[in-house]
This record gives sequence, C-alpha cells and structure tokens, in this order.
Amino acid sequence: MRSSTQRSIRFEQALYRRVEAYAASQNRSIADVVRAALEDYLAGRKVLQDSDLRLRRVCEYAQLALDHVIKEDHPEVRDMILAETSARMERYHGTR
Repeated sequence: MRSSTQRSIRFEQALYRRVEAYAASQNRSIADVVRAALEDYLAGRKVLQDSDLRLRRVCEYAQLALDHVIKEDHPEVRDMILAETSARMERYHGTR
C-alpha cells in the first residue's frame, strides 16, 4: 500500500505565483508548501469545530440555568423575555 497519493490541482495564476514565491523563499517544493498549508487548514478547522461545540454547550447550560432562575424567581416576566428574544432573533439574525 502506498503512503501517498498523487493528484493535480488547478491554481489561479496569482495564487500560484504567491505559492511559488513562498516556496522559493523557504527553500521548499511547491508540493511541500501545499501539503503543509492543507495540514494547517484542516488542523485549524478541527480547533474551530471543537471550540464551536464548547460554545454551544456553554450556551445551552446558561440558557437552562437562567430559565430555571426565571421560572423560580420571576415567572411573571418569562413570557415577555421569550417574546423579546424571538423579536431580537428576527431583527438581528433574520431567524423565523
């Protein structure tokens, strides 16, 4: 089984010139620069996905905790808060 796979990639000319210049400045091959860029990009995506999941978990926790406090201590304002939340979601995020 081979440890690598060969593929062709099309570049816009301006991007290719930038990659070529960078590879030359680092004394590396274009293929090495492209491989490293893809590794960095995919690693960065993983970090963003992990961070996004953490943020979603924290938001869910905060929403549950706050809803509990409102139900217990201020039930009279809960419906108003939910209505205002819906209005703001529509206004700022275009959410239905």
